Amino acid sequence: MKPYQKSRITIGVILLLAGIWLLAMMVFPELKQIIQIEATWPLIIVAAGGLFFIFGLIFATPNLMIPACILGGIGGLLYWQNLTGNWQSWAYAWTLIPGFSGMGEVLAGLFGSPEHKHVSKGLWQVFVSLVLFLIFGSFLGHITWLGSFWPLLLVVAGVFMVIRGIFRNR
Repeated sequence: MKPYQKSRITIGVILLLAGIWLLAMMVFPELKQIIQIEATWPLIIVAAGGLFFIFGLIFATPNLMIPACILGGIGGLLYWQNLTGNWQSWAYAWTLIPGFSGMGEVLAGLFGSPEHKHVSKGLWQVFVSLVLFLIFGSFLGHITWLGSFWPLLLVVAGVFMVIRGIFRNR
């Protein structure tokens, strides 16, 4: 079976499982009370990411690690925001999403994706994501340990970009 067929089957199975679960909660409303859906709904997104990860391993489709990490990361972030009520952190927390994708790239490379440079590309995405997270978080006043020195992150990012541009093709 070709990799794209495995991916489609995996996504189809995950959609089927999600649909069955949601229908079960509609038919049996007491399920919502048992699992306290108001507090734990982001864990459904984390679980979907876990399913992508597991099916990626089972069907030997390492590229499924990318959506697994994106869903798991966003679900974890939403769970934290739901617990703390810190929804305004979305003003800068969105910058972590490319990092989640980067972690998926790293895992895809480690689990044997045939596409080359997954690991280095993924690590670069994680680095850029963290720098953006710190810049936006500091600029918006929620990450205070950098104080008024957050523009130094722009300088560091610029230096890395210049160095990477110079040595990239060598």
